[in-house]
Amino acid sequence: MEEVQKFLKECGVYYLATVENDKPKVRPFGTIEIFENHLYIQTGKKKDVYKQIEKNNNVELCGFKDGKWIRVSGKLIADDRIEAKKDMLDKNPELRGMYNENDDNTIVLYFETGEATISSFTEPPKVIKF
Repeated sequence: MEEVQKFLKECGVYYLATVENDKPKVRPFGTIEIFENHLYIQTGKKKDVYKQIEKNNNVELCGFKDGKWIRVSGKLIADDRIEAKKDMLDKNPELRGMYNENDDNTIVLYFETGEATISSFTEPPKVIKF
């Protein structure tokens, strides 16, 4: 799991895919942290992405760096605990202008289970289950 987080952090931006009305929706994300042995992302409850995850929590994300790409798939579970939100915001203080662990909007989500595949054109794929 640490290798997955490190790769995504080094990408800077990764892309999260959800589904809305049987159509894919993809958008850039940047937060990726480990808390209590789970891989977490963060968003706002008012955003469409969160509403889509509430309806179908199967997601996939993808990032690219240095000629390699990663795909991570799994089910996201919302964690509304203040401790989890505070951990995310403390590790990403640039978000504090928009989010607060005590507001009604901030939400963090973790991968209940997941699988990551790191690929390139020159090496065999590496699969990491978490």
